[in-house]
Amino acid sequence: MPSPSRTRAWQAALLGGALVLATTACGGGPDGAGGQPAAGNGPSAIPDNAALITAIKADPQLAGALPPAVAQAKTLHLASNIQSAPNNFYSGDGKTPIGYEVDLAKAVGAKLGVTVSYQDMAFGSLITSLQSGRVDLTMAAMNDTKERQQQIDFVDYFSSGITIMVGKGNPEGITGPDTLCGKNVAVVQGTSHQKFAAAQSAKCTQAGKPAIAVTATDSDTQNQNQLRTRRVAAILNDLPSAVYISRTAGEGKFFEVVPGQPIEGGPYGIGFTKANTKLRDAVKQALQSLIADGTYGKILQSWGVEQGAVKEAAVNGGS
Repeated sequence: MPSPSRTRAWQAALLGGALVLATTACGGGPDGAGGQPAAGNGPSAIPDNAALITAIKADPQLAGALPPAVAQAKTLHLASNIQSAPNNFYSGDGKTPIGYEVDLAKAVGAKLGVTVSYQDMAFGSLITSLQSGRVDLTMAAMNDTKERQQQIDFVDYFSSGITIMVGKGNPEGITGPDTLCGKNVAVVQGTSHQKFAAAQSAKCTQAGKPAIAVTATDSDTQNQNQLRTRRVAAILNDLPSAVYISRTAGEGKFFEVVPGQPIEGGPYGIGFTKANTKLRDAVKQALQSLIADGTYGKILQSWGVEQGAVKEAAVNGGS
């Protein structure tokens, strides 16, 4: 799927400080570590789900189940790491968040009768910002894991897994995790990709092979630049982002995905504090309603990621 046009100025803005952005519940347009499409691709194929979302009618019963503070403000403050196409990234204006996650968040907000206000921050800050009360919820391609469930609760909305992305033509001949031994591999700081890379490196050394040289950065954009300049041999990324980037960056001429099943597959979850069960349950029911009426499926299909659809908006369904 073609990506939106990206200028150098816009890419620089993406690497700048956090921005607070607002999107309305009815507006238009991997593990938390996705990536930015490269400049030079046309914007025409970015789906416009404004009409679909505008048609969603608020459910008074679900709206009535919201915590009083949210119901009064009629706003959900959502934290994300907006650099993860097609999950969440910026439109051509460099300010408006778009992506299938953004559309799902708008749809949930519409069902609950509230708007969604986005705050962009580093992936590693999402849970602490949630716990400190700066935001109401998080949605940033974050894997729902038992480890994270010790800190926060999740409502699962998508199923993914780790994928290896390499340069076009796979010049290093990487065919799977075992062939990463002795290679330079890039990940985003604080993600499950970083944890997996460390574990896989330990397996390499235990087998008498060279360790993996892991480079952890704050942005997948940085990782893509390193892969393009051959400073790393591979990037670990989530399935939807890796597929999207490989198809769009440089019109499909820069990268490719190593074939095979996703590694350590599992659900992405919307995050909530342990104490905020009212909001968690309201969002769960709103999402389940969107799954049942087909809106959820239409949004995923429009972004080409329908293979990650879930049948149930489970609470803490990850392992």
